[in-house]
Amino acid sequence: MPPEYIEPIPRADLHLKGKREQTKAQNREMILEAARRVFAELGYGAATVRDIIRTTPLASGTFYNYFRSKEEVFQAIQDESALRIRPRLHEERAKAQSIEEFISGTFRTFFEFVANDEANFRAIHRNTDTLRVRMDTAEIIAGFQELREDLETAIAKGLLPPVDADFLMAALIGVAFELAERMLRREFADTNATAEFATALFMGGIRALPNVPSLAPPANA
Repeated sequence: MPPEYIEPIPRADLHLKGKREQTKAQNREMILEAARRVFAELGYGAATVRDIIRTTPLASGTFYNYFRSKEEVFQAIQDESALRIRPRLHEERAKAQSIEEFISGTFRTFFEFVANDEANFRAIHRNTDTLRVRMDTAEIIAGFQELREDLETAIAKGLLPPVDADFLMAALIGVAFELAERMLRREFADTNATAEFATALFMGGIRALPNVPSLAPPANA
């Protein structure tokens, strides 16, 4: 039985489809870039969809073809940042041969990323209250989980002492974001000095953690 014949798509239609996809991608990026500027300038809480649209040549109807609200735009900005940094962080942690390399590599990679992507970081972190309630996007949660898994792997390999991976993950994340924000407030963002400070802080205390009573809940809890 001869194979079923599939009529090829005309070249003109392919070209038109490709152009439409390109326009859609350009419009979406235009909206995201406008939102970054608006969030960085006004703060997430004060910014509105109208503020974002005003900084683009797009009509309001076009905006709603891509996002339903400023919350969705904010989430997209966070997710894009997380997608770019996660592979770098995982690679750095995976090649670590000591506790210090694991900790310093994580901090140094993160601070360098923040310094090189300052506008995006400021857009996300302009409003501290918003930050605390919006760290729940899919890619950010996946990044936190990846850090925890890397910590558990390092503990299993004997690279890190047997500590509470969940608490250590939270501590690393908290210090990283707080120091990054303060680093950017200074006239010169010294990523090396910031990473060295954070590493020294953790290395001075991490060796004492195995002596802390277990933080795990009782088995019958």
